[in-house]
Amino acid sequence: MVAFRLIFPDRATRALSLVSILPNRLLSFDSTLTSVTDADLIAACRQGSVRAQKQLYEQFSGMMFGVCLRYLRHREDAEEVMLGGFAKVFRALDQYRHEGSFEGWIRRIMVNEALGQLRRKEPMHLAIDDSHIELAVTPPEAESQLNAADMLAVLAQLPAGYRTVFNLYALEGFSHVEIAEMLGISEGTSKSQLSKARAMLQRRLAAASLSASPTPEPKEYYATGRY
Repeated sequence: MVAFRLIFPDRATRALSLVSILPNRLLSFDSTLTSVTDADLIAACRQGSVRAQKQLYEQFSGMMFGVCLRYLRHREDAEEVMLGGFAKVFRALDQYRHEGSFEGWIRRIMVNEALGQLRRKEPMHLAIDDSHIELAVTPPEAESQLNAADMLAVLAQLPAGYRTVFNLYALEGFSHVEIAEMLGISEGTSKSQLSKARAMLQRRLAAASLSASPTPEPKEYYATGRY
C-alpha cells in the first residue's frame, strides 16, 4: 500500500508536495507530457510516481479550491479542506472504479470534506432554518443568469444553511432527497432553504448592482435648482 506524506514548504502559497514512500519501487513518469489521460495519471499515481502525484494535484487543485471556497467563508479554511481532501484522494485512488468522471469523483470527496468542516465551524443544526415560509418561486435557471464572480462573493455572505443547500443543489447537481440525507434534514426543508437562498442572493445582488452604479452629476439642474 502506498503511503502519502503532505509537506507545506510555503505557507503563503500553501504549495503541496505529495511524496510517496516506496523504498523498492520507482516509476518513470514524464510530467511534461500534455497528452496524458486521467487513466494514465491514476495508474502512475497508484504505482507511486511522485511526478504523477504532483501533476494530478496541479491539474485539479485550482478547481477544487474553488469548490471548497463556495462552502466556507475563509480562504484558510478552504485551503485546509482542499489539502485534506487531496490526502484522501490519494489514499482512496484504489477505490476509484472509472465509473463517471474522475473530476466528479474528486469533487465529491472535496464536498464531503467541506461539509465536515462546516459541521465543525458552523453547526448545521443551528444554521438550517426549518420554517417553511412560502416564497415567490424563483425560476430554476435564475442562478445561471447571475454574474459568476458577483454570485460567489454574495454567496459567501449567506447563512451556512442557505449557502450549503444552494451549493449542493444549484452547483453540484444533487437532488433534494440526496441533500436531505447528506445534511440530516427533511426534503421539504431542503426545498425551503433553496428558495430562501435564491431570494436572498437576488436581493443582495440587486443591492450591490445599485450601489455600484455611478450617480449622475446634476449639472443640467443647476440653473433651476432641481436636484
